Amino acid sequence: MDLSAADVVGELKALRKGRAIFTTPLADRIGPALRTTCGISEADGTVEMRRKLLDRLRPLVESLPDDLKIALRAAFALDERARKPFYQERVHWAASTLDRDDRTVRRRIDEGIEQIAAMAVATREAELRPRYPSRSWHTEELRVTLALDQPVPEAFEFRRVIADADEIAVLDLALTLPVSGESGPGDLAVDVFHGGVLAGRVMESSDRVGLALRLPEPLRRGARHEIGLRFRAHLGGPRYVCVPRHPCDLFDLHVRFGARVPERIVRLEKVFQSDAADAGTRRPRGAELAADDAGEVHVRFRDLAPGFAYGVRWGRTGQ
Repeated sequence: MDLSAADVVGELKALRKGRAIFTTPLADRIGPALRTTCGISEADGTVEMRRKLLDRLRPLVESLPDDLKIALRAAFALDERARKPFYQERVHWAASTLDRDDRTVRRRIDEGIEQIAAMAVATREAELRPRYPSRSWHTEELRVTLALDQPVPEAFEFRRVIADADEIAVLDLALTLPVSGESGPGDLAVDVFHGGVLAGRVMESSDRVGLALRLPEPLRRGARHEIGLRFRAHLGGPRYVCVPRHPCDLFDLHVRFGARVPERIVRLEKVFQSDAADAGTRRPRGAELAADDAGEVHVRFRDLAPGFAYGVRWGRTGQ
């Protein structure tokens, strides 16, 4: 939704009534503007909604001048000493603390709400602004599950993209996979589960396959589209990375080794593609990962920069 400070002000004034953020049920007191501002989803329960409200409101309130800070702490029951069941009781507590009358405190609360609403909208807009702007399309979410304990390793990829221009008809995807053999892109089996038709592929480098996915219909600016793919190939190197051609907001990767867990597993984040590649005894920089009891590791990356590698590499200790 289009977020305005006026909408946030109105909903904050409604929220301050009764027990404020400790009202039950809380969902009835949180409107669409606050849900957008605080990142609250329909699936969130009361505890999670309250946590998100606190995470958003506390820093904003604490940034205010002292008198407004005390007034808003009381208004929303952020101060334990002011957690009274009625708004008027909290106003009176703040008036006593500030040595002012109740009417003055109410004006301070209104003034403080105006200020934090403006800051909340500005903060939310900054969070939603893409770190790496795109002129065509970008990936909002990429989730990959790689199973290495199969006769032929398989990767399932589920991707949601957003069009940043009109008439996006083809997605130029690129898969960075150390495919074994010398027959080029034919070594890689690609199945499209949903979201388009594979229109072509080409080996762009020794371990990078370019894929053209024709969409069911062209996307208009701002439209979202989801695709599901499966890849199967014998790997020629101990790594799996995403090297995005277009910006990517989130990359979530599960790697299943099964019973044959390597001695060393390393998280790779924003490294050069050449550094991610298998290069003898070169030790890639990155945090070491431990597989769980199922022989799996899980990594997540945000705001991926185009052209850099993100993922995992594995091998023997010392590699």
